[in-house]
Amino acid sequence: MYLPIFHVDAFTAKPFGGNPAAVCPLTEWLDDDLLRSVASENNLSETAYLVPRGDGYDLRWFTPRCEVKLCGHATLASALVVLQILASGTNSVSFHTRCSDTLTVFREGDLLAMDFPAKAPWTCANPPAALLEGLGVRPISVMQIEDNYFAVYGSAEDVKRMRPEFHVLEKLHPAGVAITAPGEDSDFVSRYFAPSYGIPEDPVTGSTHCSLAPYWGERLGKTSLHARQVSQRGGELWCELKGDRVIIKGQAVLTLRGQLSI
Repeated sequence: MYLPIFHVDAFTAKPFGGNPAAVCPLTEWLDDDLLRSVASENNLSETAYLVPRGDGYDLRWFTPRCEVKLCGHATLASALVVLQILASGTNSVSFHTRCSDTLTVFREGDLLAMDFPAKAPWTCANPPAALLEGLGVRPISVMQIEDNYFAVYGSAEDVKRMRPEFHVLEKLHPAGVAITAPGEDSDFVSRYFAPSYGIPEDPVTGSTHCSLAPYWGERLGKTSLHARQVSQRGGELWCELKGDRVIIKGQAVLTLRGQLSI
């Protein structure tokens, strides 16, 4: 069996930047163990699978270890594949997901804009010992949602210099850790670590901006924000707050198109 496969660099205008995702269009769902094996073989932070459904697609995301509830960069990558290749000439696509309802992605100039749920974080009164030990540098404050912690620092340089102990952060399963601070040439910066999901550091993480944008929007008194993820590859996002939704915008570039032999 041969499966079409695409590699897309998301949240970047140039190849070999941003966050690479694999996108595998399917005609029907395959066994979950096979989907996990393909994601492990791809060895990227996320592999997205699409199956046509009505006027859109069912969409699921897998890390090299497991399925996840929401993924931003692989949704952006999937939208590029649909709008540029599978349904060339269309301007929007709807993805039906198992845990995050329907996600719509539409063209906005040279950007792709994703309509995602806003998930404002709350104060974490008692940060886990593994979080503080794994980061090594004590944050100013810690916020959280159900499956992510957000450690807030004073400057972008603090975030760039961070060298976490991944084997310690792995104990936080099933939670990932974002670190964030005010930006220098952007409203805010961040990095994201999820070793328990098989992702020591994710290059650019769209889904964390569902929480980072409401946090920084309230702190800065803004509804439109420019964000940078300052990983080694780096990435750039624009976020617009609209009530209980956040529009996350970015660019994406196709870097590989081929077939996977199963």
